[in-house]
Amino acid sequence: MTKRLEGKVALITGAGTGVGRACMMRFAQEGAKILGAGRTSATLEAVVAEVKAGKGEARMAVGDLSRAADVQRVVDEAKQVYGRIDILVHAAGVGYSWAEKSPGSMNGTIDLSPEKWREVIGINLDSYYLLAHAVLPGMVAQKSGSIVAVSSIAGMLGLGTAHAYCAAKAGVINLTRSLCVAHAKDGIRANCVAPGFIDTPMIASVIDVFDDPAKAEAISPMRRPGLPMEIANGCLYFASDESSYCNGSILVIDGGTSART
Repeated sequence: MTKRLEGKVALITGAGTGVGRACMMRFAQEGAKILGAGRTSATLEAVVAEVKAGKGEARMAVGDLSRAADVQRVVDEAKQVYGRIDILVHAAGVGYSWAEKSPGSMNGTIDLSPEKWREVIGINLDSYYLLAHAVLPGMVAQKSGSIVAVSSIAGMLGLGTAHAYCAAKAGVINLTRSLCVAHAKDGIRANCVAPGFIDTPMIASVIDVFDDPAKAEAISPMRRPGLPMEIANGCLYFASDESSYCNGSILVIDGGTSART
């Protein structure tokens, strides 16, 4: 490995599973010191143990990132432990599988209650604002920082269902662009990765669609879901100095799904 993140401190959200977990592993391989944040202590403990087993440096913080107090506590903990935050990767969020825990949350507008709308927007978009609000003062003071948000191609395409999800992910994209415009002068870059169908717990309830070759071909020219590490590699690019002239960029990683539109 080239240790592209040697000496950097990364705060990674959604760190216990899926893309966030893959980012934990990948960033640790590249030398970052990491605070992984999420809702579930068991999954966070497991990934931190795996990072340490590979001689990486990681800690964990449990919190509901749709709550301002929890976000501030997580950010403060990262600063207390490591002294600074150089990189924010916001991979926390809910998708189609959330409907199993919260029925109706992935519905279209007519069948989506105001309560479910606010719930999904809170988890997927408010959390990003709260994290940026909390980490930006430190990045501005140190005149450097890289913010990487994980959105979705659903934030760029119209879908028949999951309207709160789509709206939140679109908001993530445009907040990222706005952070770029506002803070490039401060030495801060803000970029966004937009995954397609990635084999994570978020789409576990619909992943079997790829078992049907005709349906798989209709979804993606590559006829397979993406892997979490393939998204983590995109996040790593934006977090590292290799993307030093990328700011406000949206990197679509979807196997060609959106090329059909």
